[in-house]
Amino acid sequence: MHQLNKLYLFFTAFFAISIAVTAQNAFVQQKGLQFYSNGQPYRFVGTNMWYAALLGMKQEKGGNRQRLQKELDFLKKNGVTNIRVLIGSQDGTKKINGVLPVHPALQTAKDNYSNDVFEGMDFLLQQLEKRKMYAVLYFANNWEWSGGFLQYLNWNNKIDDSVLAKKFSWDEYRDIGAQFYNCTDCKEDYYSFVKTVLHRTNKITKQKYTVSPAVMAWEIANEPRPMRLHAAENYINFIKESAALIKSHDKNHMVTTGVEGYMGTENSSIFKQIHNDPNVDYATIHIWPKNWSWFKDSSFVADFPAVIQKTKQYIEAHTAIMQELNKPLVLEEFGLPRDAFSFSPQSSTQYRDSYFEAVLQTLLSSQKTKGTLAGINFWAYGGFGKPAKNTTPYWKEGDDLLGDPPMEEQGLNAVFSSDHSTWRIIKKYTALLNK
Repeated sequence: MHQLNKLYLFFTAFFAISIAVTAQNAFVQQKGLQFYSNGQPYRFVGTNMWYAALLGMKQEKGGNRQRLQKELDFLKKNGVTNIRVLIGSQDGTKKINGVLPVHPALQTAKDNYSNDVFEGMDFLLQQLEKRKMYAVLYFANNWEWSGGFLQYLNWNNKIDDSVLAKKFSWDEYRDIGAQFYNCTDCKEDYYSFVKTVLHRTNKITKQKYTVSPAVMAWEIANEPRPMRLHAAENYINFIKESAALIKSHDKNHMVTTGVEGYMGTENSSIFKQIHNDPNVDYATIHIWPKNWSWFKDSSFVADFPAVIQKTKQYIEAHTAIMQELNKPLVLEEFGLPRDAFSFSPQSSTQYRDSYFEAVLQTLLSSQKTKGTLAGINFWAYGGFGKPAKNTTPYWKEGDDLLGDPPMEEQGLNAVFSSDHSTWRIIKKYTALLNK
């Protein structure tokens, strides 16, 4: 009997350790220049689907769970295993920079949260877990379309409603946005939001978000910029404090920044400094040829070879930095409008397809040589959504959610499920990556 008790205790301990090790291996981890999942290298072609948690809300609350499941099945079928998602917007009831932000909001006021939107995230994570897919989840936004940092400034009386609502010039936006990093109360509100999310218990799986195998990484914000060079020191400290806070509450998942690269951090030195932080597991970059004036609308075709060249140079500049830091790099946003800047899903995507192929080939080449570029997320997934026939091309209440945020033309950068030529290229490279 005594011997049997010993055997029982041994096997109980053995299975407990096995379960713990299996759970730990299920999380994506960073080792040197690579990601690993379940002990195997994890390299990915992903997409941006900022609205996924909103689709996950219950139907009577404005969600569309049937569409979400259909979208995830389509992505998985085409080899796309990683989606980048907005955790939730702030307020959403009043205009910021002339635009009504994404709504319904997750954070409706300083310390108030929408359970309906949280339940959308619960459902999304549960569905990703079922499919063995991953999400990169970002907490806030430097830009107005989901409230983000500007809303925290407003809640703390740094910018009033009338100023917040008007259309900013670029210099005004930079001056206002830079104030966030010097606003202690604003940052404390952000930290409170982070802790609320991390300690959320999924109502479906009954597990905290911090143990969800569907989370690849937490991201500090979408494109956090110092905005002005004089804010750089406070910006660097904010990134450092945020990464440390997330890690202190979640030992399982990776942390990254969400920055665009040196285009968003004022210079390469700041980019390198924030990613050298021990609590930051990998770096991100974004590439926007249209927004960065790498081509003119009237001469898109003529400028296209230069766009490809500049894209490769931008990637190479950041891979060199990350090679030195011995951490992976993810190109988590890049996109191109449809041919002739059409918004219609029926229009051609010849140049976008060529652009995607060039980026995907760069990723494949990096992985073949065990380089630092470990994954990409194209912008953005429109899926089975359809642009509404409005008098303007912008989103209106009741329209399908697409990859393009409300302040951009719907269909501008969205990749629809009907873009067959684009999906052939994506599927080709997801297969080559996983050979």
